[in-house]
Amino acid sequence: MSDETAPAESLPITPAALTAAPGYQVRRLYQAYLAVWVRAVDSTLTGPQFAVLTAVDAAPGRDQRSMASAVALDTSTMADVARRLENRGLITRRTAAEDARRKLLFLTEEGERTLRAANERARALDERLMGPYGPERRDEVMHLLTSLADHWEGLTEEP
Repeated sequence: MSDETAPAESLPITPAALTAAPGYQVRRLYQAYLAVWVRAVDSTLTGPQFAVLTAVDAAPGRDQRSMASAVALDTSTMADVARRLENRGLITRRTAAEDARRKLLFLTEEGERTLRAANERARALDERLMGPYGPERRDEVMHLLTSLADHWEGLTEEP
């Protein structure tokens, strides 16, 4: 009779080829971030939705396409996120007078309240995420993350 539960020492070890791959480590970070976000910030407001609310709050009345660029979403994902936020009563989308194809985004009062509450929890999460690092190291880590993101985004534009 065989035991269905494998002892810990026989569980698969992550291959070195994966642990040495930056993309694998980024995916691990993102998966962990998503799991913590749901518990610590908001179980119904996703990170992209939070980013859109933040961008709309910073620049109300900008069009959906430029907001997509500001929050690193493709235009079809942005349209879906904006539609969901509008359905929840957190933003309004108004047609631009000069171009009926452009949708201008504005926070509603409920959107402002939701963003304010989520923002406090998101900043507390940021503190937890960066907890192992002192202020000078945090700047260094953020600079490294930003330069990686910029470089990797640049690679998407190469032929």
